Amino acid sequence: MLPPRPPHPPSPERSAELRRRFAQEARSERPDLATLCLLVGAEADGALDEAGLDAAQVELDRLAGELPFRPGTPRAWAGALRDLLGERYGFHGVAADYQRLESSLLHEVVRRRRGLPILLSVVWLEVARRAGAPVYGVALPGHFVVGFGAESGAASGAASGPGSAALGERVLVDPYDGGRLLSGTDAEALVAGAAGAELRASMLEPAAPLDVVARVLNNIRAWAAARPEQSAVGLWAVELALLLPAHAARLRYERAVLLVQRGEFAAGAGELEAYAEVVAAVDEAVAEEVRGEARTARARLN
Repeated sequence: MLPPRPPHPPSPERSAELRRRFAQEARSERPDLATLCLLVGAEADGALDEAGLDAAQVELDRLAGELPFRPGTPRAWAGALRDLLGERYGFHGVAADYQRLESSLLHEVVRRRRGLPILLSVVWLEVARRAGAPVYGVALPGHFVVGFGAESGAASGAASGPGSAALGERVLVDPYDGGRLLSGTDAEALVAGAAGAELRASMLEPAAPLDVVARVLNNIRAWAAARPEQSAVGLWAVELALLLPAHAARLRYERAVLLVQRGEFAAGAGELEAYAEVVAAVDEAVAEEVRGEARTARARLN
């Protein structure tokens, strides 16, 4: 079977409008996670028009409307979401999803009911939030999950004892595994398996919407980096990440390198030189290396 082909990009005019809206939403007082993720999807998929964006939001609303009215405890909320999304509608992930760009696009995950842990978690978060659940994302290293319960002090007592399914008044679930309730031991095993690290209380703090979006874009960049023929995907993912209010300066270097790889030598060299000026304030040796890369890029114009 041939690998899935990534969707075609939008027109330059459509892309410019999507990026304007993405930047505006990211800088709003309360950034909307679903809106931002759907705008990422529209940047990836030129077929996702305004009607498609609205349809994805309506589907999240519809799913939320099928939840029981305020089931009660965090454990009851987790069970209600598992019954609806994991069992009734079959939202889950499999290893092959890591090879598909669609697994990082919210509209496709809503449609296919398959995706990466973080996008499946976004579905859970958005459906639960619409229904009034006390829900938040948990950015464990290498594996995103969902928590139910009070956000404040979410890490307090969260790893209080192996085998405890209810972490204090909070419950963790794994949407990638259909909403499986996670014990303290399960969470420890996820972190150890994904990052080779020990579970720390700080890992269980609620993830802010912009942090979730940044991690989604990181996943897309990683997908593209493993496929040099998809450098266009890596480029737009970097450029969207640069629109977030807080981002690593290193992203400018990554963008410059991608421009050079795509044959845009003058533009890439200019970006490298600009990045070198930023780096020079803290590490002149690294700055000179970057200037050398810029000179090499300009030489390729001849």
